[in-house]
Amino acid sequence: MSETFDLAIIGSGPGGYRAAVLGALRGLNVVIIEKATWGGCCLNRGCVPKKDWYHTARLVAAQRHFAGRGIQGSLSADMDQAWEHQRGVVETVRDSYLGYMKHLKIQYRQGAARFVDAETLEIAGADGRETVRARHTIIATGATATVPQPFVAEPGRVLTTDMLFDDKPPAGERVAIIGSGVVATEFAFIFRQLGKQVTWLTRSKPLGGQKFSPQALSTLKEQLAEHDVEPVRVKGYETVETGDAGVTITNTDGNRFEVDWVLLGTGRTPHTEGLDLDAVGVKTDARGFIQRRPTLQTDVDNIYAIGDVACDWMTANHALSDATIAVENIQTGNTREQDERFVPIAIYSAVEMARLGMDEDDAEDDELEPAVGFAAFETSPRALGQDEPEGFVRLIGDMDSGALLGGEVIGADAGELVHVLSLAPDRDSALAWIAGGRWNHPARAEEFLNATETLASKWGLQSEIFGL
Repeated sequence: MSETFDLAIIGSGPGGYRAAVLGALRGLNVVIIEKATWGGCCLNRGCVPKKDWYHTARLVAAQRHFAGRGIQGSLSADMDQAWEHQRGVVETVRDSYLGYMKHLKIQYRQGAARFVDAETLEIAGADGRETVRARHTIIATGATATVPQPFVAEPGRVLTTDMLFDDKPPAGERVAIIGSGVVATEFAFIFRQLGKQVTWLTRSKPLGGQKFSPQALSTLKEQLAEHDVEPVRVKGYETVETGDAGVTITNTDGNRFEVDWVLLGTGRTPHTEGLDLDAVGVKTDARGFIQRRPTLQTDVDNIYAIGDVACDWMTANHALSDATIAVENIQTGNTREQDERFVPIAIYSAVEMARLGMDEDDAEDDELEPAVGFAAFETSPRALGQDEPEGFVRLIGDMDSGALLGGEVIGADAGELVHVLSLAPDRDSALAWIAGGRWNHPARAEEFLNATETLASKWGLQSEIFGL
């Protein structure tokens, strides 16, 4: 006799964990199933360990201002010890994670799940097979690292980001980082601060696929160059040879790059292997993402898909937001829809970057009239006092209504500051909410007020935003 649950969740990354906790807190009988390491990619091989290393990198980078502040001495970082530090953080978080689920009486199963029918899952674990029934299921299986040709993952020589945190980094100071996306852009800076000689090979402009403004990308380029990190553009790769001496990469122009090891930052592929989605009618698109509606339901009404397996943004932030909406929809009859654009994204490189919402092209596509408000940190007393005046706040409002359409924060602590935008009551009143707020001084966050006032004054939106 199989046990029946209100909610079954496949995958224990940030989306799966959030869905399990929220479901239990709201009175649902929940089971969560994980076939690999509890916590998924974010906790074990992604956001958490990477942010740990980023903090170390920022501490090392800050020393360029030591002399001017009257601080003597210099800093250097050891990647092996940095690896040990992140591992301790990860294990502490994982223990807390499992303990909280136990406290909430969430049942968890270690094993690989597959659909038998829309309300039945078979779990294959070390102790055999078990069947559970669930009125609703959330698929949160995440994604796996993509290894493009002619690269072949090889321990000690060619690593994916998953492999980077599974074992201590390989010996050798010369590292090639491959890719132009978020992961490569972050690790190029982090590795340089951790003492590595970085060769960063890209086929396109760093972060070219993101929606950051030209001003933001220019600031990133300047700050990377200040830390001796510059991408080398290549058209493609001809061969990758590994051996006792390291790795030799030959590009399609015949140039050779000799390094000790390689880190691939070349994207991730949705993970649906073994779920037997066809058995229940859950469909995937040409890229492997599970197809879903704005309510996050798949083609099967009681089966939802969240996070990287269904969202090409592929961030923990989107998985967490998806989890909240999916659980609410399970309880309210699918009353909420996801707008992925308004989930904040953040990038942690030589300059911190965060944004949400539309850019000008998106606004025009929606037949809106965008207006821009801008405030630079170069005159912020707080930013100057921190020796980090680079960056700005840039807001996009609607000329007709004064609604917030989008915004970005470039500079120190951007990943924290972006919450000023994401936590506003609603987009229609967000700018008025900022304008009427009370602000600490001096603070970086004050630049949101300055950008809002600039936008209102420049575009004649005092009435819409200030009620004047």
